[in-house]
Amino acid sequence: MKKVTSDILQFKGSHYDFGVYQGELLKRSPLLKNRESMYKRFTQKFTVDAPHIKHLLNTFAPHITDEIEGLAYALAFTEKQALLHFAGYYANIKSGCSITTNPRYMIRNYDNAPSSYDGRFVFFAPTDSGFASMGPTMQVTGRMDGLNEKGLAIGYNFVNTKNNGDGFVCNMIGRILLERCESVDSAIGLLRDIPHKHSFNYVLLDATGNSKIVEASPRHVAVRENIACTNHFNILLEENRYRMEDSLAREQVISDAQQNVLTTQEAFKLMNGIERGVFATKYGAWDGTLHTAGYLPSERKAIFALGGNALPVLFDLDGWLQGKRLMITKLKGVLDANEGFANM
Repeated sequence: MKKVTSDILQFKGSHYDFGVYQGELLKRSPLLKNRESMYKRFTQKFTVDAPHIKHLLNTFAPHITDEIEGLAYALAFTEKQALLHFAGYYANIKSGCSITTNPRYMIRNYDNAPSSYDGRFVFFAPTDSGFASMGPTMQVTGRMDGLNEKGLAIGYNFVNTKNNGDGFVCNMIGRILLERCESVDSAIGLLRDIPHKHSFNYVLLDATGNSKIVEASPRHVAVRENIACTNHFNILLEENRYRMEDSLAREQVISDAQQNVLTTQEAFKLMNGIERGVFATKYGAWDGTLHTAGYLPSERKAIFALGGNALPVLFDLDGWLQGKRLMITKLKGVLDANEGFANM
């Protein structure tokens, strides 16, 4: 068993100042050092076309480039180094994940290798442009799931990395959705326009109770509805992996359980309960559940836990925006794994 922690960061200010703030923290954290070997592999595999990447970021989320510039300044990175580390335009990310929704909540398991996990949950209210949001980070600037001040909740599920294209990876797309979109409809529009590196399901829920699953690949985008979403497409079938048994089984467990319309607490226990059939434990194969997040868009609140069979912590985005500073600085949890998070 491995004890793990996630730092809770709070920042209100410009994107550039947020970048400097994060860079100063990273200089004192093992996070960046522990990811260096992965970034070296990226350097060998990818070419950083700085003007093109900056043009795309400026098109879809203009001030994220300012955040990356702030990170570069604090860390003494060149522009190319900073874009490689933080722009989210090329990196290969694996993840499993399961999601269930109803008009009131989105409950989401994030599955991956512990060493890939930043161990940071961020509250950010930009003063220059974009919506305030809260959520766990991926590659510092990205978000693997989250909720914004307009009540849009997002989460994604991996489908396939083969036949990839030139585009943004899932976590940067998640960040852009939270910063730029106030509803499911606006998020669908962005997902149709933005270039996708890999094939992922993006699950969306807004404050009106509207919920959609967007199947997105480098070639096609399709929209459907369902109360359960795992790691396969139901419309873009040609994009699926050959083996889907586990994904289909988790989807069936969730669908069967939701026939009784679970309460938020019941749905969280379904997803977070180690013996319930959804929570994943194959940490050595990039397929273990690292966190369970529950987002309540109409209340702008979240419940969040690290590891399984856990008691979640409640976060209130509206309260934070109104000046109620969070008293908690770290989340703690236990994984049945041999390695910890990248921040350890």
